[in-house]
Amino acid sequence: MSSSCSHIGELSRLRPPRLADAVHREECTQCFDGQVRAISWKVADIEHDALRRAEWRERCRRVPDLLQRRRSGHPFTLNIKRTPKKVVRDDKEPPAKITKLAIQEEREEDKYQWESTLRCWKCAPDVEGALLTELGSDATVKQLVDGIMASMSSSRQSEVKAWEEDIVVCEHTLTVVQDEHRGPIDAAGLAHCTECDLRENLWLCLTCGALGCGRQQFGGLAGNGHALNHFESTNHPVAVKLGTITAEGSADVYCYDCNDSKTDPEMALHLATFGINILSQKKTEKSMTELQIEHNLRYDFSMTDERGQQFEPVFGPGLTGLRNLGNSCYIASVLQGLFSLPQFAERYYEPNTAAAHFLTCPESLPASCLECQMLKVADGLLSGRYAVPSPAVRDGNAPHAYSPELPKDSVDVTSEAPVVFQDGIKPTTFKELAGKGHPEFATMRQQDAEEFLSHLLKSLRTHSRKVGVDEHQEPTKAFKFGLEQRLQCTRCQRVRYKVDEMDLLSVSVPVIKKMDVDDQPVKEGEKRQEYQDVALLECIEIITEPETLSYRCPNCSADVQASKSSRFSTFPEVLVVHAKKFQLVNWVPTKLDIPVNVPEGDVLILDRFLGKGQQVGEELLPEEASAPAAPDFNAEAMATLEGMGFPDIRCKKALLATGNSSADAAMEWLFAHLDDPDIDAPLQPSGNKGSAAEPPAESISMLADMGFTHAQARKALIETDGNAERAVEWLFSHPDDTGEDTPAAAVDCRGSATLPARYELKAFISHKGPSVHSGHYVAHIRTEAGWVLFNDEKVVKADDESVAALKKLAYLYIFQRA
Repeated sequence: MSSSCSHIGELSRLRPPRLADAVHREECTQCFDGQVRAISWKVADIEHDALRRAEWRERCRRVPDLLQRRRSGHPFTLNIKRTPKKVVRDDKEPPAKITKLAIQEEREEDKYQWESTLRCWKCAPDVEGALLTELGSDATVKQLVDGIMASMSSSRQSEVKAWEEDIVVCEHTLTVVQDEHRGPIDAAGLAHCTECDLRENLWLCLTCGALGCGRQQFGGLAGNGHALNHFESTNHPVAVKLGTITAEGSADVYCYDCNDSKTDPEMALHLATFGINILSQKKTEKSMTELQIEHNLRYDFSMTDERGQQFEPVFGPGLTGLRNLGNSCYIASVLQGLFSLPQFAERYYEPNTAAAHFLTCPESLPASCLECQMLKVADGLLSGRYAVPSPAVRDGNAPHAYSPELPKDSVDVTSEAPVVFQDGIKPTTFKELAGKGHPEFATMRQQDAEEFLSHLLKSLRTHSRKVGVDEHQEPTKAFKFGLEQRLQCTRCQRVRYKVDEMDLLSVSVPVIKKMDVDDQPVKEGEKRQEYQDVALLECIEIITEPETLSYRCPNCSADVQASKSSRFSTFPEVLVVHAKKFQLVNWVPTKLDIPVNVPEGDVLILDRFLGKGQQVGEELLPEEASAPAAPDFNAEAMATLEGMGFPDIRCKKALLATGNSSADAAMEWLFAHLDDPDIDAPLQPSGNKGSAAEPPAESISMLADMGFTHAQARKALIETDGNAERAVEWLFSHPDDTGEDTPAAAVDCRGSATLPARYELKAFISHKGPSVHSGHYVAHIRTEAGWVLFNDEKVVKADDESVAALKKLAYLYIFQRA
């Protein structure tokens, strides 16, 4: 212990953190250790660089103190101890009712109290640092410490403090033109839908006063979509939901042209046209927001077996749960699936790898390094240090974060309130970094687990190339395989082979409705629609079956019919099968609960799906260098759109119009252009990219200066007609493209063509909800002890009955080659 320090003058070169500075004082950025009761963690390094710019970072127990000092050279640490405050609430006081689609902000100072101490590691480098005990009166020290303690934590900066679905005006609600000849509507005219007998979920057209029922919503609200039909026939865009209008001027207003909820600033005036006095209105129906809240709260996977008994929680290495950050279950399920694979465990959960990277990490902060965050997640999920029972919640206190330095006897498993689940770890820093710059994954909205998996695999490959990771150590290569496409002209019988490199296999699931006793399909709305079981191998067969398409044969020089089929050219180490179960209902993509049967024993044998390449006697179709090159469509987005029922030509047009960005952007474009007269017209060739003019040397040099190769820069400029800004976007959306003009036949895909191609089911990700962008995801992982269910931070032993039921409704299947 020390009361004075000769190095204290170095603090004068530092400044307190500003509001925009990230202060990682809540949790280590290299592991999930945090501030806990009765434990004093060194969680904030006071750092400075050559420019004397202050930064703030925690220290990590995974990296020895001497290694930290050697890495950073920063002498001071601020040790923070956090203790939960007791929360006292009158049991008779009812909890506040939720009425807004929002996350209410909680102030940290209302939940915790802190103590902090300062240590100098130059004074005592070989021990736990010298404790500086008499610096409370030093103005510089006090300003620094107060600045750290008063700053917003990094986790709060990465979240929206209090978000609410943003409903705004649009051009259509601002420019409503009403029918001058339509007078007041009597009460009888507002009693039920004009096209059916429904008396709820009624929407009044603000243009002409027509009353129609809405679409069936959230699995319970009846509706036949007559209000939507009215819009499609009249193009009257704005409607208000009766029963939600209040005297204060609030109501549900929907713009069918924008396909979104909006507000109407002149609603009182518009309603008066039809004789409705807004001041006399009372709310009689739940708003769409309230219905959505109730619907989302009901989405939870059962944590009990068929006998009603609670599933048994499990703890230990590889059994750590991930806490939900607010619609982050898609991230949790994907991470659990990935780190159940030996390829990811061997790559990221290796002590020597972590220590070596921490010493040489090119980023100034671990929170900015994807490698650091993957190492952190691996330690959190696989070490078992955080997979321990959480002490029962008492006195209204939230469970505290577990620390491996807590005394073993501090977890009282014999207490009156039994320990049930673990606290889990919060992947806040990982989520922020993995979604950085992405229009969807950077938000707090629910996302598609398959899209996030594809995004993460690409991000990991890009980062590995950036930091020079040996390709043999790159775990994402385990997912790669070749898909051989065979095209044959039915007139001249010549063929063409092309191999695409893939990360996962997307299969469409046939929709076959179950019949009732009279062999008639169950009518929509009478009860929940059920579907016939489909075999997973049958879904894969659909991909390999030949399909007929129109084709301009370069050998026949004529428009002919061609046969196209796909097969594996190589098999991956890890096969991810994406089961697409969607159907357009009133132009809304809806997920269908179609049972898919995995083969007996959870073993998939794919030998018969191996392609053979060019056979003896087959003649290849000639290559036409001058022929217009077909646009490069996003294969995953195409598969998603086609799975929703959109025709091929519309999918391609939407992707071209939206820059091949994503299926969501293309879908929005489709909904906005469904009435275009040329929506189904053939695509016009744009000329051969391969014969395009050579891009200017200065443009290539500019992109090369950004870190891209000459070949990548040249190809990007050719693909974007020389537009440098679009070329940069193209480069970031094609991270695996080397820019080299390699013939398709020469593509060397990862994977192996050796047989047998035998796979065992390792994990599956299930989804519950009407859309992949809402509802809830969970993961099931096969361990040596049996199946384990990962439902956010709840990790339990799954029984055979629940596994069998949920396996049929899985969204992603992860198979390991045996």
